[in-house]
Amino acid sequence: MRLERQVAIVTGAGRGIGRAIALTLAREGAAVVVNDVNLESAEQVAGEIKSRGGRARPVKADVSNGEEVNKLVQETLDSFKKIDILVNNAGFGKLIPAMEITEAQWDSIIDVNLKGQFLCSQAVAKYMIAQKRGKIVNIAALSGRVAMPGLAAYGASKGGVLQLTKVLAVEWGEYNINVNAVSPGITMTSLAESAFKEKPDLLKGYIERIPLRRAARTEDIADAVLFLSSSESDDITGQEITVDGGTSALHPGFVRPDV
Repeated sequence: MRLERQVAIVTGAGRGIGRAIALTLAREGAAVVVNDVNLESAEQVAGEIKSRGGRARPVKADVSNGEEVNKLVQETLDSFKKIDILVNNAGFGKLIPAMEITEAQWDSIIDVNLKGQFLCSQAVAKYMIAQKRGKIVNIAALSGRVAMPGLAAYGASKGGVLQLTKVLAVEWGEYNINVNAVSPGITMTSLAESAFKEKPDLLKGYIERIPLRRAARTEDIADAVLFLSSSESDDITGQEITVDGGTSALHPGFVRPDV
């Protein structure tokens, strides 16, 4: 799935899933704009890409801020003259009971996870419409379709991402722009690994309910994004690929027999 001469923006690419996506797209030949709110993290990932012979530029921008998003897009055009791929990965969540979440906490999660994906898509689509092609991949989440206690804002934001994906795919299909989503399940980012080190029984419980009996690697998510960014997915739009080891296929009442 080579991406020679392609230019990609990956938001929230300073660590975790975003870093894996940036490295994977660069490995396949794309020039990658590594976006993060933490410039040092973006610079580190861009440095990794360059050390492997790839092309990259780090750009600091808060995706929830329209002016900064426009700056991100313009800096991409200044450096690489075009935009072929946008991966809307930037996002975060906190486990907060619905009765305890504050208005400010709700707004910050929705602003980054949902509004940020819309602002980036809108800004990039202006150029993709003119060139009559493009690939947009939105990172959603399994919790955008199923409920988890403590994730009212995060789940609402990711459910919104899934619906946004469909609407943009329908509106922009006539311009040959593919818009799809990837929904990770439990993924072993550095943050997740740290959390599970403190609560190993929690990880064990999760793994036991995953049909493939393992958590996803960040590279698993990146590979799904690569497929949706490549010409091999040219007739796929408005769809969601769930990378969760089969978790969402499992009947909610299933109890694994001790055999």
